[in-house]
Amino acid sequence: MLAQRRARKRSVEPERPRHARFPGIVQMDEDTHYNKVEDVVGSHVEDAVTFWAQSISRNQDIMKIGCSLSEVCPHANSVFGNLDPKKIYGGLFSEDKCWYRCKVLKIISDEKCLVRYIDYGNTEILNRSDIVEIPLDLQFSSVAKKYRLWGLQIPSGQEVTQFDQGRTFLGSLIFEKEIKMRIKATYQDGTVIAQAEYGSLVLRNLKSPIPLWGHRSSQSAFSRPKGRLSGRPILDLKNENDAGNHVTFPKESLAVGDFNLGSNVSLAKIKQDQKLIEENEKLKTEKEVLLESYKALESKVEQTAQELQQEKATTMDLTKHLESTLKTCVGTRMKNLAAKVEILKEIRRVNINVRFGNDLSDAIQMLDEECFTTPTSLNELEIIWAEYKLAQEKIQTCQNVNEGNILIAKRNEVQQKLCMAIEVFILEVDELPLNKRLKTLQDLSASLGAVYGQAKEGTNSEEILKKFFEWKCDKSEEFTSVRSETEVSLQRLVAWFQSTLKAFDLSAEEALTSEDTVGNIDEILEKTESSVCKELEISLIEQGDADKEIILNTYSQVLQKIHSEERLIATVQSKYEESIEFKKQIIECLNKSPSVDHLLFIKKTLKSLKARLRWKLVEKNNLEESDDHDGSEIEKMKQEITQLRNSVFQEIYHEQEEYEKLNNLVQKWFPELPLLHPEIGLLQYMNSDGLLTMSLERDILDAEPMKELSSKRPLVCSEVNGQIILLKGYSVDVDTEARVIQRAAAYHRAWREAKEESGLLPLMFLFLCKSDPLAYLMVPYYPRANLSAIQVSMPLTSEEALKVMKGVAQGLHTLHKAEIIHGSLHQNNVFALNREQGIVGDFDFTKSVSQRASVNMMVGDLSLVSPELKMGKPASPSSDLYAYGCLLLWLSVKNQEFETNEDGIPKVDQFHLDDNVKSLLCSLICCRNSMTAEQVLNAECFLLPKGKSNPNPEKHTEYTQYKEEEELKMKNLDKYKEKTINGETNFD
Repeated sequence: MLAQRRARKRSVEPERPRHARFPGIVQMDEDTHYNKVEDVVGSHVEDAVTFWAQSISRNQDIMKIGCSLSEVCPHANSVFGNLDPKKIYGGLFSEDKCWYRCKVLKIISDEKCLVRYIDYGNTEILNRSDIVEIPLDLQFSSVAKKYRLWGLQIPSGQEVTQFDQGRTFLGSLIFEKEIKMRIKATYQDGTVIAQAEYGSLVLRNLKSPIPLWGHRSSQSAFSRPKGRLSGRPILDLKNENDAGNHVTFPKESLAVGDFNLGSNVSLAKIKQDQKLIEENEKLKTEKEVLLESYKALESKVEQTAQELQQEKATTMDLTKHLESTLKTCVGTRMKNLAAKVEILKEIRRVNINVRFGNDLSDAIQMLDEECFTTPTSLNELEIIWAEYKLAQEKIQTCQNVNEGNILIAKRNEVQQKLCMAIEVFILEVDELPLNKRLKTLQDLSASLGAVYGQAKEGTNSEEILKKFFEWKCDKSEEFTSVRSETEVSLQRLVAWFQSTLKAFDLSAEEALTSEDTVGNIDEILEKTESSVCKELEISLIEQGDADKEIILNTYSQVLQKIHSEERLIATVQSKYEESIEFKKQIIECLNKSPSVDHLLFIKKTLKSLKARLRWKLVEKNNLEESDDHDGSEIEKMKQEITQLRNSVFQEIYHEQEEYEKLNNLVQKWFPELPLLHPEIGLLQYMNSDGLLTMSLERDILDAEPMKELSSKRPLVCSEVNGQIILLKGYSVDVDTEARVIQRAAAYHRAWREAKEESGLLPLMFLFLCKSDPLAYLMVPYYPRANLSAIQVSMPLTSEEALKVMKGVAQGLHTLHKAEIIHGSLHQNNVFALNREQGIVGDFDFTKSVSQRASVNMMVGDLSLVSPELKMGKPASPSSDLYAYGCLLLWLSVKNQEFETNEDGIPKVDQFHLDDNVKSLLCSLICCRNSMTAEQVLNAECFLLPKGKSNPNPEKHTEYTQYKEEEELKMKNLDKYKEKTINGETNFD
């Protein structure tokens, strides 16, 4: 880098005593660097006695810095914000556009800063965009140091002109010259006070004052404030000696010879020597420029000579090639033309409909001319069908019998009209070739799709077809013209060959001259070749983007027309099938009107059976209370009671089946049945989704209270048809009764969608107590099958726990899909049937979801209440899944202690778990990334393994023994009086 050169000359004044003149100097008489000599090269002159120089020993450092900056700086980020004056940046020097290390001296404006290139010493004003950040490995001390001549100082009032003369003179002595500096002292800012040595002489203190040049000036800008050490005023200079750059100056010895600045030095002599030096430098520069020009011209002459030689060789080769080509010119030309004609024949044999959209235009014509339209009878049918559905809805919502009879009569009239409209529609559709037309459309769609591929979405405009036909017309005209021109040219060539045959036939009597034979064959060949090439170009050249866009848009439009017609045909066919089915069913229903007699007969039978059952129960109780009762007779009576009870339930099942039949009739044909026959309770059955029954009563069951299972509500155990069941009683009033039925029906409806695959505990019956304000819910009883009891007696293995919890996830998915939030998931309400099938228990139907979720359920030391519930937010599927995750963690770590964070959330990472299980637990408990139950079901840990794992025989034997022991206990104890601490609690 060529450092900036500013011509400022400053004069010097005689030396003053050291401590008076340089109070900020660090004395180095006893320092190891005192009188040490350094070989340096001057890089920048600051004033008449101050300059910057680089140590010759650091030449390689300069090169390395330059290489690093040239790689890093072009890609570095420009500086922004406040600039740190102590930090080193990269700066783009304006003269050579190279990067150098710099420090910011002063911020001039928002866009400009004054910087110093610390490896050279010169300064420059740069834009912020030319200053970049550099990495830490370039943040080290500067290469250049700041030197001040020993014993010299610039007077504060020195005139500017004389100051610049002194600076110029110093620059002529040391700039880019190799000099020796003997260190005397150092300022606190790092400025080195040194004595310059050249040859055998020394630049030392002036023994007599130099005459002042001209008049002095008080330009404070050229003066330097002085300071002191150890708390006294010091020189106000920035420490600028800790950075570097990447271009070095050539080392030169001073050409001015040995010199000594003494008292006999005159100003005239100095000026004369300076002028000679400047002229010598100027001549040297001109010489170098002329030498470079000479070398450039010499290189250019050599290059021109080589090019001429290559051109000569190329020309000779071309001449030889032309001579050989001329010998076979006619043959080669005819051969090439024949090859092109052969290609053209093949292209003409290939269908070019695709290129010019002929297949699309044919498809459009077929769709327009043979388009399938909506049958006229379909519109009429739709109108009457909508009228019929409206009449059915009015009957369904009617609550007055008289009004209902009027609506039924109107419905019957509409029904007759609908039957006639269906008949007309069926006859019309039978005449239509729907299947044939659909097959044609499918074939057309497949053929176009094979050619054009994927269609564009959302293109539906008649303007597209108009633009396509305009484009096709232009292309067809152009192609027809080119093809005609080709055919005419080829015919002329054939005619020429035919006439030429006569000229070369020696036996021909007619003589032809050479002029007649040759004629204008060159023109004919040129025209033929041009025509053939033009047609080949049109046929083979790839279509442009505009052409492709037009064809693709048209294809998409055609495909939409095809799909629209296919949907219309599908709609007509669907309506046709519905009409056929409706016609068939309506005939059956009209011929046989619905009857509730069979249901009433079942109810009557049930009433009789229940009366007999109650009487038998009274007889049994009286017999047991008598003093001389016979055991065999009591046992016989118990068998009769069991048979009667089973008969009652059998009739209740028949009653449910009859209700379901009537329900189907109500939904499809006769919505008036609940209105006309309120005594059968059909509406209550429908509202409860078949769960509520009016035929079941508490007193007909031989129920044993289960107080150890619940202290909150009545809970009894019984047996129905060999199955042990639980009756859960809920206290209800007029308002809560409807809500209980509604919530239980919603749960039951969700279970019925998948039944055994739902993952839910089934609800068998819901019935109301006639004597007390109680509602009873009948559910299956699974002794010791809840997670709490299992983990106490024989904990689940990891594999068993995953199987069980997958079923629980399925149960939550079933509920959430039905928009039901459980809100009460805990270890007593989750069951593991046969230690592998997990199901979710029901909940308290008298409570709302917020009431259920407000109970702080615990599993061990772990709370099942999610953080958002603790914050007062409403329950959600996410809060259900949080409780699910806590249960899965509890099963996975068994009896280990839990560590929780400040929010009470367990720390999953503290346990050694399978990676897939840990990932799922983190998503459910820690991260809370809004997983759904369906996503939980598809988690990696629940996927079936590729190979079936070998069962553990020890675990299997242990479980078998445990099961046999339990069965033995059940046989030895009275079936309803078994009291167990680990009993079932499928409720809150």
